[in-house]
Amino acid sequence: MSKNIYIVRHCQAQGQPAESQLTKKGFKQAAELAVLFSNIQINRIISSPFLRAIQSVEPFSKEMNISIELDERLAERTLSSVNLPDWMDKLKATYEDMELKFEDGESSREAMDRIVTVVEEALESDDENIIIVTHGNIMSLLLKNYQESFGYEDWKSLRNPDVFLLKRDGETGAVTVERIHDSPYIVSRSN
Repeated sequence: MSKNIYIVRHCQAQGQPAESQLTKKGFKQAAELAVLFSNIQINRIISSPFLRAIQSVEPFSKEMNISIELDERLAERTLSSVNLPDWMDKLKATYEDMELKFEDGESSREAMDRIVTVVEEALESDDENIIIVTHGNIMSLLLKNYQESFGYEDWKSLRNPDVFLLKRDGETGAVTVERIHDSPYIVSRSN
């Protein structure tokens, strides 16, 4: 049996803190994601505990009566506990040096290992189709694990929301990564 893991970056949010909720546009995007997933027999939903991630999948969860499992390992990566005026340069450097770490932050390797563990556990479960809702930086590190060339520029091109399909072949065990970008339900161009 092949396994399908739908990795979702949360919809448009009001900010970065854990308690930041979706914007008006973000709530509309969440409703559109529910339409996208309505034709897929989803067995399980796992989400970051951050409010914006939960709200991104809530319409689908309620419509399909599937509970949302919260997993701290899907929370966004902390680059540093101190304000970094040049944080974009610092972040870029962490894609080149996976062990690079700033004050009270996680290295790319640590964050990658954290989210990969969640995905590998999902791939080993009996569930065939799983949605995992997370955040941009840590999502990009997950994708880098399966597609080594995925890097800083790819992170910059991620959208809110964004959806990638990780598919594990039931016979070979090979994992493929595909961005699901051809659906009008992924990115709402309206306000």
